[in-house]
Order: sequence, then structure tokens, then C-alpha cells
Amino acid sequence: MERRLAAILAADVVGYSALMESDEAGTFERLRAIRTELFEPKIAERHGRIFKLMGDGLLAEFSSVVDAVECAVALQSSLVERNADSVANDRIEVRIGINLGEVIVEGEDRYGDGVNIAARLQQLAEPGGIYISGKVAREVERKLPFGFESMGEQHVKNIAEPLPVYRVLRQRFVADMQQLRSPSLPNKPSIAVLPFTNMSGDPEQEYFTDGLVEDLITGLSKIPGLFVIARNSTFAYKGRTLDIRQVARELGVRYVMEGSVRQAADRLRITAQLIEGKDATHVWADKFEGAAEDVFDLQDRLTESIVGTLEPTLRRAEIDRARRKRPDSLDAYDLFLRALPHAYANTPADTNEALRLLNEVLSLDPNYASAHGYAAWGYEQRFLRGGFHPEDRAAALKHANIAMAIGADDPQALSMGAFVHATITHDYARAISALDRALKLNRNLALAYGFSAMVHMYSEIYERACDHAFKALRLSPFDPLNYHSYLALAWVHLFTGRYDDAVNYSTLAIQVAPGFSVLYASLVAAYVNLDRLDAARAAASRLLEVAPGWTNSAFVRMSVVRPELMEMLASALRKAGLPE
Repeated sequence: MERRLAAILAADVVGYSALMESDEAGTFERLRAIRTELFEPKIAERHGRIFKLMGDGLLAEFSSVVDAVECAVALQSSLVERNADSVANDRIEVRIGINLGEVIVEGEDRYGDGVNIAARLQQLAEPGGIYISGKVAREVERKLPFGFESMGEQHVKNIAEPLPVYRVLRQRFVADMQQLRSPSLPNKPSIAVLPFTNMSGDPEQEYFTDGLVEDLITGLSKIPGLFVIARNSTFAYKGRTLDIRQVARELGVRYVMEGSVRQAADRLRITAQLIEGKDATHVWADKFEGAAEDVFDLQDRLTESIVGTLEPTLRRAEIDRARRKRPDSLDAYDLFLRALPHAYANTPADTNEALRLLNEVLSLDPNYASAHGYAAWGYEQRFLRGGFHPEDRAAALKHANIAMAIGADDPQALSMGAFVHATITHDYARAISALDRALKLNRNLALAYGFSAMVHMYSEIYERACDHAFKALRLSPFDPLNYHSYLALAWVHLFTGRYDDAVNYSTLAIQVAPGFSVLYASLVAAYVNLDRLDAARAAASRLLEVAPGWTNSAFVRMSVVRPELMEMLASALRKAGLPE
């Protein structure tokens, strides 16, 4: 009997029977495509081998436990991206378990406790989760930039002794981010508003339903004394079957709100319910009906009712301040919503598409402050990474000035305009003043804290930069703009000689925005300063894949920090072989 030590990865499709019952042929085709296009190539890429296929899962063997964990993270991340454009009933989610142990070799198959424990770990995991054994955690905890949350000792079927089990936190660095993963309740009312369900049957209305929730969150977040989780974090739960108690624990809130939107002809009905997270008990529920053109009035009434439930002593004036300034037409609003995902992606192609949509918005509503703010940011990105064309610089500053003028009481527009001014004119004092005003207007705006972290880092006010970065990450832990906070932390640690931490934060930033070239430059510089030149060259290669036209001289020309620091970064990039 031949035995060997191996890392075993077990993966299983969530709700396979229900998926097959609802659409057998479609589910079969989607599973086959995922296996051939995703699982097989990624497992092979990390030197693994599938040794058993089941209808709803697979078992794979790896000689390296690091490869096994990296493969699991890559698989789950790719599935999230693949599911992003799918309707709820078409999404394929998997659970993954990984164990390190002896296996019995019989031809191409593998048997024994090493395999059985991996399968049991997979059964414990939540949809989209990765659970690993204590042996795996000990082997990889100092080798990979992921967090590992202890789930305690678990009793599993047919295994005599309880197993120490860990959950992989694939977007967090455990040393600094553990508190963010399981935050304590703030000492004031706190709420997470989950994505509402679109009941209209029209997929084209999905973006409008999402925008309605976003405006509700924005309105709530302006109210002093109320802690509100940002939209981009709550939308990470979209399309999933949820345990409200788990959502409340993960986001660190006392209350969770969910609801639905139904539209028929010219009538609109919004239903909502507020749930206390600890025991999943209902606190409040209501419905609002009216003509579709009165949707904003319905939303304001909904906001007022929730605030009245959470904090009866809040003054009416502060409820009025919860109402957000809105565009003059739904068409402009619709286009703005469509532009946001492209703005968040921050790649050259996405930036161009965002600007196209935003310019349409502004042709319909020239006084839409937030659209000016996002347009300023788009032109700033195109200026800094697209050849420093004067017309892009002029457009960025024009839109930034308008955003800060007509959006003087709009913290989002104010934050965007201030950040663009900081990166282009380097007038950091003015930018910080505007960001401070934005934070006075809305103390729960993660976007403002993230941009403030960057500008304070540019100004070498490192303690405040870190404070604001962590504040942004706490308010919105799943935000697609979190790479600003991670990048601020990475450069603070680079400039203060803490290069291991700079590697970790650069890696986290890349996980959030894999198309943003500057993040790879940060990782290259950190590796060079650790004298890990092979890793630096690998990161430099990935940088050139993302930005084939990259040059060190163009990077230095950005000059967002003082020349000595820019030259320190550039010197590291040269050592990694990046073109001058």
C-alpha cells in the first residue's frame, strides 16, 4: 500500500439539487463550462491534479499546500467575478475545504483521512467560503497575504477527534484587519441596508432598484448619531440567501434592513423591513405606494420612518438633511448609475466609458455635482496615466472646481473634487480643508476617509493617513474603492521602512483593483527594499501586463510626493527591470 503526504482540495456546488431541479440542462452546461474554463486550468496552473469528479464537486491533489490555498482563493475570486453579471438563479457558488495529510495511493485515485477531512471541511464552509485544517493554517499563515480566522474545534462525521478549523479571509491581512472582520457594535444606532429585490420581472430595472438603495444609504449616512455601512459593502451580499444574524455580525451593526421594489405600469410599491441582528427579530415593516414619478418622495418617507424607529429624539431638521440633492431627471440619474461601475474599475478602457456616460449625464443636468466629481476623477486618471495631455488636466480641474462649488454641501462631490486637486495641483492644504468639510457634512462617508488617507499620506502626515484609511475600511469593508486606503497604508509603510507590511497592503490593494498599475509599482518597490528581487521581477511583469506602456519616467512625473520619495520608488522600479 503506497502512501504519500498531500494537500487535498475538496470543492462542492452549493444547492446543486435545487439548481438541477429548476433548470437541469442549463445547470449542467454552466457547471461543465466552469469546470473546463475555470477549475481545470487554475488547478493545473498551480501544479494540482483533479483525481475525482462528482456531479456537484471535485477532489484535487497538490504537492504544495501553499499552491492549494492560493488556488482556492483564485477559484473563489474568479467565481465572484463570473457571477457578477448573472441573475440570482444562474449563479454557481461553491464551498471549498483543504487538508494536509497522508493519503493512500491507488492508481489515479486517493483515499484515507487526508481526503475525508478535506471533504468534511468543505461541508462546514459557507457559500463562497474556504475552510482549512489547523495543519494547513500552520503551514501557510506566514507565507500568504491572507487572514485566517479560527472557527474553533469542530466535530465532523466519521472523524473521532475534533478538528481545529480556520476560515480563509482572502481580502484581509490578519495582523491589522482582524478587528474589521468581526467588528464590535458601535456605541450608537447602526444599520446595514441590504440590496432590495427587484420584483418587476424586468432585468433592465435592476440598476434602478440598486440606485434607490444607494440613495437611501446616502441619506441615512448624513444623519449625525447614526452609523451606516456603505453601499459597496452591503452589495457584496446581493443575490445570496442570507442569515441576517451572520450579516449583522460580519458588518458590526445592530440593525439590518431589507426590502423589495415592484413596478407595474406607472405604479411603484416599496416594501421594507427592519430586523434586529442579534436575534433576527422584526422591529419594523411598512410599504409605500405611489406613481413611479414620485419615487424620490417615497424614498424620503421611507428614510424618515427608519430614522424615527432608530432614534426618536433626532430633530426634524436633521431628517431633512438626510434628503440628498438629486438630478432633475430620471434619465440623468440612470446614466449616472451606469457610469459608477466603470469609474470604480479604474482601467483606461473603463475610465473612457465612465467619462462617456458622465458627459451624457451632464448634458442633461449640468448642475449634477456628483457627476462633475466623478468626471474630474476620470479626467485626472486619464491625464496621469494617459500621457499627461493638457486637455485632460484642464478638464479634470474644470470639473473638480464645479463639483466643489455647486457641491459645497455635497460631501461626495466635495471629496472627489478635493482629491483631484491634490493629485494634479499638489495643493494639499486646500484639499485637506475641503475633505475635512466633507467629513463634517457626513461623518460616515468611507469615500471621503479613503481620499483623505491618500492626501495626508502625500503630505507626510502619516498617523492621520493611517487613521483615516482604517476608518474607511471599517465603514465599508467590501468597497471597490478600498484600494485607495490600502495604497495609502502601503506607501506610509514603504516610506517608514516597514517593507513587509508594505507588501501586504500592496497585495490587498491589487486584490481590490487588479487593473490599476500604480498598485503593482508599490508592490515592486516593497519587494526590492526587502531584497526579494525574484518576487519584485514577477510583480514588475504583472505590472507590464496591466500597463504595457509603463515607464518609470512617467511615474516620477506624477510627483504626488516630494521628489526624494518619488526617486526612492523609481530607483526600486529600475532595480526590478522596469523600463525607464
